[in-house]
Amino acid sequence: MKNHTSLMEQVRSGYVYFDGGMGTLLQEQGLAAGELPERWNLSHPEIIAGIHRSYLEAGCHILKANTFGANALKYEEEELSAVITAAIDLARGVIRDVCGGDSSASAVGSAPADGTSACEGSNAGKSVCEDATAAATPQPQAYVALDVGPTGKLLQPLGDLAFEDAVELFARTIRLGAAAGADLILIETMNDSYEMKAAVLAAKENCDLPVFATCAYDESGKLMTGASPAAMVALLEGLRVDALGVNCSLGPLQMLPVVRELTAHASVPVIVNPNAGLPHVENGRTVYDVGPAEFADAMTQIAACGARILGGCCGTTPAHMHAMIGSTAQTDPVPLSDKNETLISSYTNAVRFGAKPILIGERINPTGKKRFQQALRERDMEYILAQGLSQQENGAHVLDVNVGLPEIDEEATMDEVVRTLQSVCDLPLQIDTTDVRAMETALRHYNGKPMVNSVNGKQEVMHEIFPLVRKYGGLVVGLLLDEDGIPETVEGRLAIARRIYDTAAEYGIPQKDIILDALTMTVSTDDRAGMVTLETVRRITEEYHGLTSLGVSNISFGLPERGSVNAAFFLMTMTAGLSAAIMNPASLPMREAYYSFCALHADDPQCMDYIGFATGSEMQERRALLSGGGNAGAGAGTGAAGANAAVGAAGGANSAAGSTVGSAGEGGAEDPLVHAIRKGLKEQAAALAGEALEAGTAPLALIDTKMIPALDEVGKGFEKKTVFLPQLLMSAEAAKAAFAVLRRFMEEHGTAGEKKGKVVIATVKGDIHDIGKNIVKALLENYDFDVIDLGKDVPPETVVEAVVREHAPLAGLSALMTTTVPAMEETIRQLRESAPWCKVVVGGAVMTQKYADMIGADHYARDAMETVRYAEEVMREAAESAAAQGCK
Repeated sequence: MKNHTSLMEQVRSGYVYFDGGMGTLLQEQGLAAGELPERWNLSHPEIIAGIHRSYLEAGCHILKANTFGANALKYEEEELSAVITAAIDLARGVIRDVCGGDSSASAVGSAPADGTSACEGSNAGKSVCEDATAAATPQPQAYVALDVGPTGKLLQPLGDLAFEDAVELFARTIRLGAAAGADLILIETMNDSYEMKAAVLAAKENCDLPVFATCAYDESGKLMTGASPAAMVALLEGLRVDALGVNCSLGPLQMLPVVRELTAHASVPVIVNPNAGLPHVENGRTVYDVGPAEFADAMTQIAACGARILGGCCGTTPAHMHAMIGSTAQTDPVPLSDKNETLISSYTNAVRFGAKPILIGERINPTGKKRFQQALRERDMEYILAQGLSQQENGAHVLDVNVGLPEIDEEATMDEVVRTLQSVCDLPLQIDTTDVRAMETALRHYNGKPMVNSVNGKQEVMHEIFPLVRKYGGLVVGLLLDEDGIPETVEGRLAIARRIYDTAAEYGIPQKDIILDALTMTVSTDDRAGMVTLETVRRITEEYHGLTSLGVSNISFGLPERGSVNAAFFLMTMTAGLSAAIMNPASLPMREAYYSFCALHADDPQCMDYIGFATGSEMQERRALLSGGGNAGAGAGTGAAGANAAVGAAGGANSAAGSTVGSAGEGGAEDPLVHAIRKGLKEQAAALAGEALEAGTAPLALIDTKMIPALDEVGKGFEKKTVFLPQLLMSAEAAKAAFAVLRRFMEEHGTAGEKKGKVVIATVKGDIHDIGKNIVKALLENYDFDVIDLGKDVPPETVVEAVVREHAPLAGLSALMTTTVPAMEETIRQLRESAPWCKVVVGGAVMTQKYADMIGADHYARDAMETVRYAEEVMREAAESAAAQGCK
C-alpha cells in the first residue's frame, strides 16, 4: 500500500508521465500481422524490455505492461497467467536495472545504461537514447501499470456478452496482474461506458491498487455508445476511480475539446494519452503524422487545460515522450480542485443539479395506477417503456423507477425494468425502492450514475444504503424523517438533514451527492404544511448550500382542482430554491409553471425553452378549445427538455430521431409503427406490422412508407450525432421484428421478394474485436441485404473464397487494432487478384480515409450507416451495369 500511496502523492504534487505506444514499436521490430503482441513477453522479452528501458530513459514514470489484449477470450488460463506475469516482471526488472533498488520505489534514471535500445530503428531514432541525459527530468519513483484493454465485444442488450461475464473476464486478468506485482490498474481505450463500468468493478473487487480509467472518444467528443466526457466523469467518479481521462483515437490537438470538458467537471486527476496524430502507410509501414516537437507543443496546451498525467498511445515513441516531458516540465500543473458539482448520468449524457430545477418523472410507479400494476404482474415491458418515453417527450430530465408490488419479485423486476428502459431511453434514472437487494442489483447493472431513492434519518437505513452508494456511485435522496416520523417544525427537519450529511461523510460520500427531500404534507389537513416545507427548502439552500427535492403534488391531496394548487406550490418552491421536483411531466399547469419560472429566473437563454413550450401542439390545442375551435386531439408533448439541464447531452428529450417521418394520423401525430421502430419497441413494432397486414396494407408499402423511412430517420440522427449506438441498434431490432412478420406473411402468400444483394463481411486476421462488424451486419440485414458474416480473425484466403463463391459485389472489412491493418491490406490485395469485380469498404477504430486509400480500399466508412449508404450505391451500380449488359 505504501507504493500505491506514494504514486497518488506524486500525482497530487506535480506532473506524472506515462510511457507511449507499444504496438507500433513492436511492428517495427517484426511483429507479424495478426500476431498477439502479449506473446512477445515470452518469445522476445529482450525487445519488450528494451522498449521499456527507452521510455524510462526518456523520463517516464509509469510503464504500461504489455498486457493490453491479455484476457481469457484470447488466451487459455495457463498462457494468460504466463504472459501477464512475464509482462509485469519485465517492466519491474527494467525499472530495477535503470533506476536501482526496489523497482517501485526507485528514482527514474536520467541516462541510458548504454548507447543502444529498442528505440533504435524506430521513429524515435537512436539520438533520443543517446541524448536522454539532457532530456529526462528525474523524478523520485517509477511504477508498473497493468494495462487492461476492451474485450472487443458489445455487452447485452446491444451484444451477446453478459455484464457479469464481462466483470469476470476483467477480474481474471486483474487478479493475475495484481498477484504479479503491478502498482496500478490502467483500464484504457474503452469506447463503451458499460464495459468500462464492468472493468472498474472488476478492479475494485479484486485488488486494492489505484485504478486509472481512460476512454477513446471520437471526433464528435463521444464514445462509440454515446457517452459524453461529463457523463463519464459522473460514472467514474461515482465508482471512485483514482484518475480518469482520454486515450487513443485522436491526436493531441483533436483531443483538446474533450480534455477541456473533462477538466471542467473532474475533481480527480485527468489523464491524457493521445495518438501521434493519424496513421497512414509508407513503404509498407504504419506511420503517424505528428512528430515529437509538434506533439510536445500540443501536450503543453493540454497540460495548461488542467491535465496532469500525460503520456502517449499509438504511434508515440520515446522521442515523443522525451520532447513532451522537456516541454511540460518547465510549467506548473494546474492545481487540483474539487469542482463541487453534482452530476448524474445515463449512458449518453450527464444532468447537473444546482442550476435550473430538474424535473423527475413520477409515472413509472404502481402506486394508485391499476394499469401499471397489471403491466408489472404480466411483465408487459412495452407498456412500462411507453410510460418512460412519454415522460421523456414531455420534458422530464430524470425518470423515477419504482416497481414495488408485494406479489412480484422486486429485485428481478427492478433489474429487468432498469436494463430494458436504458436500452430505449437515454435519460438518467432514479432507482426508487426500499428493498436493499433490489437496490444493489439495480445500482450494479445501471449504465451510468443514477439517483438513489432513498435514505432517511434512521441509522439502520443509512447503514444499508450508503455502502452501496460508496461502491457504485449515486445521488442519494435523503428524506427528512426518522424513527419519530416527519417533524412538524423546520428545525426538526434540519436536524435530520445534518444527521444525513454527517453519516454520509463517514462513508466518504460528499454533501454534493446528497439531495434532501423536505417532504410535502397536504394543506387540507394542516394549513401550515406548505409554509414549513418552503422554509425548510429555503434554509437548506441558503444555510447548508444543499440540494433539495420534493414530491410536489402531495400538497394538494384531498382538494378539488389539484392541478392549480400543485402549480402554484411548484412556483413557490422553485422561488425558495428547489433543486428538483418529482412530478407528472404530462401535467400542463406544472409545465406552464416550470417554463415560465425558468424564463423569468434567467435559466432559459433567449427564452427558447419557453417559446418551444408555448408554441407547441398542446398549447395550440388548449387555445383552440378556449376559443371554441372544435376538436383537439391528445397532442404530443413539446419535448422541450431544457438544454441547460443536460451536460454534454445529445439533444435532450428529442434525441431519439427528430422530426416525424412516414405517414401521419389525425392532427399530424406520428404513425405508430414509425414511432415503435424509432423508439426501439420490438414487440410493439411486430404487433403493429401484423395489424397493418390484417387491415390490408401491402407488405412492400409498409416497408417503403413506414419502416425504411423510420430507419432512415434514426440513421440520419446517428450520422448527425443526435442518436447514438444503443438507440440505433434497438431501432434496428424493432425493425427486424417487424420485418420478420412481413417476411412470414410474404412467404405464406408466395410474394417474398429478392434480397438487395450479397455483402461479405469479416474482421480481419489477428483481430478478435467484432463490435463494428456486428453493428454493420445488423443494419445491412434491416435494409434487406443478404449478409455473409465470416466472423472474426478471418484469413485473407477465407474472405476471397467467400466472395468468389457468392460472386458478391461488396466486401466489408473491419479492424480495431493497428497491428492488424496489414492483414486488411493483404486481404484487399488478394481480392483484387481473384475477385476484381468486388468493391471493398473498410472501417474500424484505427481506420482513416488516408489509411483506407493507402491500403487500396474502395471506400472508408466512418460508421455503420455510411456502410449501408455505400452498399446501396454499389448494388444500384451493379444493377444498372447488369441492365446495360442485358440491352447489348
